[in-house]
Amino acid sequence: MTRASLLALAVAPLATSLPAQAPPAALAALTRQVFVAESSFAATMARRDSAGFARFIAPDAVFFGETTVQRGRAAVVERWSRFFAEPAAPFSWRPEKVEVLESGGLALSTGPVFDPDGRRIGTFSSIWRREPDGSWRVIFDKGCPVCSCEPGP
Repeated sequence: MTRASLLALAVAPLATSLPAQAPPAALAALTRQVFVAESSFAATMARRDSAGFARFIAPDAVFFGETTVQRGRAAVVERWSRFFAEPAAPFSWRPEKVEVLESGGLALSTGPVFDPDGRRIGTFSSIWRREPDGSWRVIFDKGCPVCSCEPGP
């Protein structure tokens, strides 16, 4: 066998395992899907819908708190239950920027977090995974307070 034939045989499995690149129109549609998913996720807090909130979280999700890390949907929902305990939401958020990988399988959403009076108190970043059924679930989430490099209230 020639060197070129061996190289072709070695590379062929890699080509089938690499994700296909989504065309620009498909990426735009996926970006919109994640924007809608993040907006709907945020709406669960405003509606005080903890069950709806849980549906957006992947079973293997990791959420970063100020001093702790929650691993798995059950741990996240348990930790976040305190935010659903009162009639009024303690904070809100909305996506400002969404980026989807060209493979179409992962996305980042980020945006401001507001206190009940509408003052910006932080920024969130969430990583979303496209599930086999086409839905999007949060796999990583982290918020941080407003810093001097971010626009203020």
